[in-house]
Amino acid sequence: MRRKIIKYNPKLKGYAAEMRKTGPVSEIILWKVLKGKQMYGYDFHRQVPIDEFIVDFYCHELKLAIEIDGISHFFKEEYDKERQKKLENLGVRFLRFADEEIYYFLEHSIKAIEKRIIEVGGKLGNTPP
Repeated sequence: MRRKIIKYNPKLKGYAAEMRKTGPVSEIILWKVLKGKQMYGYDFHRQVPIDEFIVDFYCHELKLAIEIDGISHFFKEEYDKERQKKLENLGVRFLRFADEEIYYFLEHSIKAIEKRIIEVGGKLGNTPP
């Protein structure tokens, strides 16, 4: 299946690269699970520019964004809600986890991601094994 790229502001590319170097521990933990097509063969990327925003993890094939809400999201709930709404209008699907969910309940988080991949992949006719 061909990757579906949503246009993005090229100015965000350098910022996204910098964020990959300095990400919080919870992102690094989850990245070890998502990278290298470990999740049913789907290719996830880290700190991906989409439109005027950057999402923590993204699978182009599924148009699935995974966000980890850590300390940087405190007091930004309204902004996050608007941002997600704008991206959903572009066809992006979301899964959100609190920082603590990744730290303390990684297996549960992985199961939630797997369930979402199966659900979305099935709708696209790409049911994973």
